[in-house]
Amino acid sequence: MTQPITILLCALGGEGGGVLSEWLIDIARHAGYAAQATSIPGVAQRTGATTYYLEVFPTPLKDLGGKRPVFGLNPLPGRLDVLVSSELLETARQIANGLASSDHTLVITSSARALTTMEKMEIGDGRRDEAQLIQLVQSHSRSHHVLDMASMTREAGTVVSSTLLGCVAGSAALPFARADYEAILQTIGSNSAPSLRGFALGFDAVSQQRAQRGMAQDSLLKTEQTIDIRREHTALFASGFPKSTHAMLSLGHARMLEYQGTAYAQLYLARLSRVLAAEQQADPHGTQGYATTREMTRWLALWMAFDDIVRVADLKSRSSRWARVTQEVKARPDDLLQVYDHFKPGAPEFAALLPAGLAVKVSNWDKRRITAGKQPWALALKVGSHSVLGMASLRLLASLKWLRARGSRFANEQAMIDKWLQAVLAGTQTDWQLGHELALCGRLVKGYGATNERAKDNLLHIIDHLAQAATFASADDRAQAIRAARAAALTDEGGKALDMALVQHGAPARPVKAQPIRWVKTPPGRVAPGTTPQGG
Repeated sequence: MTQPITILLCALGGEGGGVLSEWLIDIARHAGYAAQATSIPGVAQRTGATTYYLEVFPTPLKDLGGKRPVFGLNPLPGRLDVLVSSELLETARQIANGLASSDHTLVITSSARALTTMEKMEIGDGRRDEAQLIQLVQSHSRSHHVLDMASMTREAGTVVSSTLLGCVAGSAALPFARADYEAILQTIGSNSAPSLRGFALGFDAVSQQRAQRGMAQDSLLKTEQTIDIRREHTALFASGFPKSTHAMLSLGHARMLEYQGTAYAQLYLARLSRVLAAEQQADPHGTQGYATTREMTRWLALWMAFDDIVRVADLKSRSSRWARVTQEVKARPDDLLQVYDHFKPGAPEFAALLPAGLAVKVSNWDKRRITAGKQPWALALKVGSHSVLGMASLRLLASLKWLRARGSRFANEQAMIDKWLQAVLAGTQTDWQLGHELALCGRLVKGYGATNERAKDNLLHIIDHLAQAATFASADDRAQAIRAARAAALTDEGGKALDMALVQHGAPARPVKAQPIRWVKTPPGRVAPGTTPQGG
């Protein structure tokens, strides 16, 4: 379903925020789009601000067949598409309110400051650190444009609302042409000339930043494409893998070599070869761009290189990690740097490296402890990785790759991977879209500990009750059910949305796992919750 483009405009008193809001509404109507604006009044100058919330439907009215979109009145936290602000601290305030998000929001802000009353009251220099404010913008935005709009406004001899409008237009966040913006500005009378100058300066500044970022991204892409790939990789690619999979395949193969060695990397390639063969059979002309194989190269590599105590020790003992920590703390060459790593491996982590028989005994022992009301067993460790003994301990643990392959968890993970792989192969042979949806289910496997176990249980439940179900009228219906279940699982960590999606498509909800009931004895002299003291 197409959603409206959401915009929040933030301006100080007297900066023309209301005018900017009206301009955008008029521009939308001029261009033939539906739009709506609401405002939250503030107070004068820097003691407050006025915010204007707009929603623009991205489809022209003439293409809606007489239907009218339904708009909201307030921005939703984390779902804002564009945040536009004329003052840097005001931008940070809106980000602190949770409106912007690093994966969804484009932030357009002026680097100019209008000092708050508290900043002016300080005896010394009470100004906020602008570098920290800019860092906040960078870390909480999908993309951002930080510009000195105050100087551009002075240069144009206009008000900042005109410059803000140009920045919005230059960002291409709205489906309007530049002529649509300029047509509205030309109707404001004698002030149109300076407003158009401010608009042009803002438009050119943002357009230039976008062009520079595009060139940088193209340069990075070309650099990645020209990375020297191992000769063995080149031979493998030439043996049948399509070019569209080469980049991800090389990364996955390198990760398997690092994780477990050559034999494991060969297993990774063998599994992908089976997927490619099934996809070539379902789509012999490659009209889908081998999308299923591309997705499997990514999610299969991530699952096969699952995190355990061996991998954690390996990552924490690398020289690159020490260099990164040194840089983060800004340690100078003559500084003494000490780094302590805290570990708390429990019975599951130790059982993972043991054979199945011993692993079951360790797990059952820990379960009996929990049932008896005790906390799960764990060994708290504090390792100084700056010391010879600490680093030697980490490297010793990192060298246990040979033991990992003989452990119970490795066998269990491979069995689950094979089950998922077989479902993808069977689905692809039945219908390309069905296999593709099952391949995308690899996204479900993420996180650590209980989160990771729950994610794998969700995936296996979808395979058992949707991928292999015979109750669907067609493979397309089955693919849609899997897509809906996957989306539900990714939006709700608790799993309620997934259970609803499963039941909606005729599958049983996930079984409820047994949890021990813990009885806590009330200490003497303390009243238990929900009771009243005796006497008096």
